[in-house]
Amino acid sequence: MIQTSSLEFTYQGREKCTLSFPDIDLPPQEDLLILGPSGIGKTTLLHLLAGLLPPKGGDVFISNTCINKLTRKQLDCFRGQHIGLIFQRPYFVRSLTLLENLNIREQLSKKKKDLYRREELVEQLGLSNLQNKRIHQLSEGQQQRLSIALGVIHKPKVILADEPTSNLDDINCEKVIRLLKKEAQICKSNLVIITHDHRVKTHFDNHLVL
Repeated sequence: MIQTSSLEFTYQGREKCTLSFPDIDLPPQEDLLILGPSGIGKTTLLHLLAGLLPPKGGDVFISNTCINKLTRKQLDCFRGQHIGLIFQRPYFVRSLTLLENLNIREQLSKKKKDLYRREELVEQLGLSNLQNKRIHQLSEGQQQRLSIALGVIHKPKVILADEPTSNLDDINCEKVIRLLKKEAQICKSNLVIITHDHRVKTHFDNHLVL
């Protein structure tokens, strides 16, 4: 479950800019597509939902926990256990292998390691034969699939994806959205995707336009 109320964020600079966002009330296990052009504040909203930015006003609730009222340590722990993040530009430990990156993500969640879950996930994402490859040995598409695996391996309550199809052709756009929706069903998670890519609209009944 994701709920927001009167959410605002202010960017400081020569010209201070305050962004205000519509309220969200997303029941458990439902999906939400957030659409809008570049520069409208989509990524800012995603970062507020993930607790990566503190709101200037309003609240963010995930599973009845007001995350912006948590201490930094509490928030880091909560995020590690309950939120899966898939960034537009994936973040990896590039000196490590695919498998080692997945192991680190599992450790950060502080959940019991689930070897069956990991093997099932890498097989579903077509990464089984790449587990001992280092990041620089993976293609762009393989890195993207690894990013999805890192975002969902710990079965988070919320999966947040930032522009996951922006650089993909139609066929791979379709594949990535189907993968994300399938993993959200397996994890029994909320899936929230932000994008300016209107090709994605046909896969979602629930839209929010900024």
